[in-house]
Amino acid sequence: MTFTPLSPPRSYDIIGFGDEVPGILALVSASREFQRRTQRKPRTLLMFKGNSLQGIGGHLVRGRLAYLDRSSVPAEVRQAHGLPIFGDPCALYKEFLQRSQVKQIALDPVKADAALRAMLKEAEVDVISQVEIRAVLKDGAKIRGIQTNRGETFLAKQYIDSTVNAELAQLAGVEKLRGFETFGLPESELPVTLVFETEGLTPQRLKEIELNFLKRFCNPSDIAAQNFMFMAAGTNQRLTEQFKKEMQESLNTSRTMHIGQDFIDVRCRALSIAFHAFRGKALSLKGSGFILDQANIAILAPNRLSWNALMFFTTGSQAEALARGSAKPTPAMLEEIKHLDRWFKSLGATAVKPAVELYIRHAGNILNPVDPLSGAQMLQGGVSSAEALGTFGYHLDVRGGIDGLGPKALEKGINSISFHHPPLFNIGIQHALVQSVPNLAVVSPGSGFEGYASAAGRIVEFNAAVGQGLGIATAIALQTGRNLASITNLEVRQVLDQTGQRSKIYGKAQTTEAARLAKFETMLGEIAIA
Repeated sequence: MTFTPLSPPRSYDIIGFGDEVPGILALVSASREFQRRTQRKPRTLLMFKGNSLQGIGGHLVRGRLAYLDRSSVPAEVRQAHGLPIFGDPCALYKEFLQRSQVKQIALDPVKADAALRAMLKEAEVDVISQVEIRAVLKDGAKIRGIQTNRGETFLAKQYIDSTVNAELAQLAGVEKLRGFETFGLPESELPVTLVFETEGLTPQRLKEIELNFLKRFCNPSDIAAQNFMFMAAGTNQRLTEQFKKEMQESLNTSRTMHIGQDFIDVRCRALSIAFHAFRGKALSLKGSGFILDQANIAILAPNRLSWNALMFFTTGSQAEALARGSAKPTPAMLEEIKHLDRWFKSLGATAVKPAVELYIRHAGNILNPVDPLSGAQMLQGGVSSAEALGTFGYHLDVRGGIDGLGPKALEKGINSISFHHPPLFNIGIQHALVQSVPNLAVVSPGSGFEGYASAAGRIVEFNAAVGQGLGIATAIALQTGRNLASITNLEVRQVLDQTGQRSKIYGKAQTTEAARLAKFETMLGEIAIA
């Protein structure tokens, strides 16, 4: 084993580890606020495991997740507050979307990469990629510096971790739960997705293909199609009937895909069933190890479509290992792309291109943040409107399901694990601040979420608002010689008000549903918290 000699330490004010969009926006926010206060930019370093030559911007850029999950705001709330369709996102996220030329939903990874690089350059942030941390240097409870695998040492006063698995936090000694250990299910985890792009198929052509499949699957005389469906259902006749039922909007109307301005929502399983029949594999995430799910599709050009659809079953340990391995797809995942390539080309596509990195939805959560955030608190409306930094709405989406949660709930006498009311909740930063390492924040799906909270808390738009707030908190901490963990929501809110950056506040308490979820999270969380 070769040993790299340690080079002299380099000192910064702020170090960000991980290049997910919320982390980058946190560094940009910190730079702007620190300059407003002191007339100079802070010395800032961004370091991450991925290869910057393949793009900067984590799973939105190298993972090519082009279909953005936007805030969900009920029509009556929009009307009451004079809000556009996606509500009022944080100022910095709006700027990022505008600079990336996003119309509604679709984010072109190439344009996102260019926008983020420009914002980092303006903030005078140094960037190094392909970094492995050899050691985290501590000064008491605080992080003093980071030693890399290349023998470099970087020192800083404040640190922001935006990795999905809170990797810097873990290496700094912060306890982290695996999978859904907050429900006592450490090996249960959300699936990972390998996003891919197709070329040569237009939205209209895709809709025609889907409609053709729908007609065949709903025609009892088409024996071949009925056999395909039976195969995709794992030879389960009841499931076959359920598939068929879900394909119909009403007696004479098929549930076809919805084509929007720059996106497509696939509303039934016809394409999924057709692919799984082609593969001879049941449409079962755990049974087959993968599924082609009902797709969220971003339209990047008339014949260039980005698919968030190919999901792989993953355990809590596997999600952590994938995150530590720079989110690289496994050989088995890349093998599945070859089958997709053949299938799509049989439908008229000219190319199928997988992303270089996986979209890892969730990989556990840190313990002991300054103030943890549960799903019930989200349904109760989040932080108080007096200290809120913004508002976000999103359904408690555990796409692919949490393996074992149903049986565990039944053991506790709970028959339903579904919570269909999307929370509309006010945003703060306390769940992202780390008590045990007071100069560190974690802004990611791995923040201090409990129970169902990570289902909505994993979404980039929400974390971008948290990131903007953390950036301001970092600037305050630097200027006043304090730790990040001591900065309050109210202090950040005052800056947003002073600078005209604060979004509208419109969080809504859903008391009955919040109480039901609080009971659920408490009963199922007993083992994990003990």
